[in-house]
Amino acid sequence: MTARKKKTSAKKNTTKKASTGKAVRKKTPARGTSGKKAAGKKTTRKKVSASGAKGRMRKQDAATISLIENAAGEVYRDIRKKTKPDLEFPIRSLKNVSYSMKKGYFEIGKQKKIRTLTVNTVKSFAQTLRMMGLSKDLVETNDFATKRDAYYQSKNWEEARFDDQSESDTVMDDIEAMFSLRGTSREQLRFIPDEHGGAVAGRLIVLDPDRETGEVERIDCTRFGSGAYSIPSSVEQLSFETDAKFILAIETGGVFQRLQSHKFWQTENCILVSLAGVPTRATRRFIRKLSDECKIPVYAFVDCDPYGISNIYRTLKVGSGNAAHLSQFFCVPQAHFLGVTPQDIIDYELPTHPLQDVDIKRAKDALKNDPFFKAHKPWQKAIEQLLKMGVRAEQQALAKWGLNYVIEEYLPQKLANRERFLP
Repeated sequence: MTARKKKTSAKKNTTKKASTGKAVRKKTPARGTSGKKAAGKKTTRKKVSASGAKGRMRKQDAATISLIENAAGEVYRDIRKKTKPDLEFPIRSLKNVSYSMKKGYFEIGKQKKIRTLTVNTVKSFAQTLRMMGLSKDLVETNDFATKRDAYYQSKNWEEARFDDQSESDTVMDDIEAMFSLRGTSREQLRFIPDEHGGAVAGRLIVLDPDRETGEVERIDCTRFGSGAYSIPSSVEQLSFETDAKFILAIETGGVFQRLQSHKFWQTENCILVSLAGVPTRATRRFIRKLSDECKIPVYAFVDCDPYGISNIYRTLKVGSGNAAHLSQFFCVPQAHFLGVTPQDIIDYELPTHPLQDVDIKRAKDALKNDPFFKAHKPWQKAIEQLLKMGVRAEQQALAKWGLNYVIEEYLPQKLANRERFLP
């Protein structure tokens, strides 16, 4: 059915501007603007005591230290036996990835590379052990380091120092891949991204225990005025309270800001998360934890182009080839694709742009080489339709029908037909 131009005028933005960018911390669950709990809604509560939160963090840290010590101990024992020690790392590429529809995410394959201590590899072997030692120090001192921090820290390692950050990044990624097979992520090794995650608004209270004291701070995501809660680099310590019906993950900051400023989260009883392009690890982990713990679905709202589909959405849902060892932690297999779809371009008569050569190549690569798209015929049909049309469309194209058409018409219509969402 062809979308009709909206007849009503845009609603005025009555959102009160926040005087500061700080969160208002409350002692009550997430509530609407009236202050009353939504009728018939069940709030998911996860109680976190200071001692309980601190105890869990200590247990996790102890397990991480044990893994590092065991790996280093094996190297030491091999040296004492006068045999060449080695370290095994999974190969990180799409060619070493499998996709299980049952599990719902990419899994790293069995191909491995082995780093053996020889005259030619002594420097890289030493750098790997020093990086593991740095991780152990960070856990023991309750600290953290970014990739850039680790690179400069190596300048104290004499002959084992890195000459370029790309070298230290590779070693860190190898270590993370090795320990991920034992259930430990880079964040647990205390190596964090340089960038923060996305933004969050809506019916959610984030419970954030202080790492030192265990005291829990309650951050109400309905209380940021026209702003939003910023997802931290590490989210493992967080837990949640919400009565929301679903999470809406949004590609562009502009659309997120429009939905936030008009309190779409209030009318639809949901949580809005800004992906800001390809979602960071922290953003993906935040959505995954929130969805798992509170048992609520995730819907993705991105541009209709090969990049939005095969990079942004695919990464959110099942992971990527070079980080498949992390998919069990950082993907959201329960996510579904709300839009914008190729069929939406037709149904809503959206303005479009021609597909560029890079778009066509990306779409054809997805059909030919990507295990996720090869496993889902609805996606194959959608991508083939996009290639046949030869065009792409952005989320903001919906503004053709009015600035708030996305709020008043498009999203309500899509949410009323969730069984049609792409997998």
